[in-house]
Amino acid sequence: MPSLVAAHTRYLLTEEIRVPIGLLASSLFPAVSMVAFVVPFAGGDAMAATVATGGLMFFGAMSSALLGLATTVAQDRELPWNPYLRTLPAGPLPRFAGRMLARLAVMLVSVVPVLLVAALLTEAAITPVRLLLGLGALVAGSVPFLLMGLLLGFSLSSKAAMAVAQVLFFPMAIVGGLLLPPYILPDFIDVVSPYVPTRGAAELVWWAIAGLRPGTVSLVMLAVWTVALAAAAAWAYRRDEGRRFS
Repeated sequence: MPSLVAAHTRYLLTEEIRVPIGLLASSLFPAVSMVAFVVPFAGGDAMAATVATGGLMFFGAMSSALLGLATTVAQDRELPWNPYLRTLPAGPLPRFAGRMLARLAVMLVSVVPVLLVAALLTEAAITPVRLLLGLGALVAGSVPFLLMGLLLGFSLSSKAAMAVAQVLFFPMAIVGGLLLPPYILPDFIDVVSPYVPTRGAAELVWWAIAGLRPGTVSLVMLAVWTVALAAAAAWAYRRDEGRRFS
């Protein structure tokens, strides 16, 4: 089984490398945002630059998790190769595990440009231990968005999945405080912000890299979103399995 998982992971990573537009989109936009907005306005403040770096790192990871996974899963469902894979005796686990590992690898690569901009052009400071904690928090905070991507990918066509993922992505990023610091958000957005999964994930990353204490409501809602989306993604997979193979 591990060899099958490794084979699927290698295959899916090769697909990403051959068509790298998704990786470029999820990594370059946060880096450009760092150069345009963080470097001139907060680059000289170590704490502000560090927090902004964490937010934009998660922005890129979230883009890869939600947009990338929703699109690739939906596209795979439309290919004749996918039904054939589902008939193999190994079952869905190797393909599924390989997809998750490949997506995590893409997510981690997508944060590299933001880290380079922060290191070279700002006063952001972080210890190696906090950087590792931050990457771990980033992966943990991305879980609900991976599940959301699976839900959309198994429920919708590729065009619809891409459109719906984009519609969900930017409002959640803005309301969650990834593009603007939470303290300057309008009051009506600040009231809603702790209840969206992006806010809890961002606060988890900020705690890991900068020691900022996360809000209880934000973390509880992140856990609630994760459980709810796991159930929804499992339902979508079983529904797709029943429709296509029963």
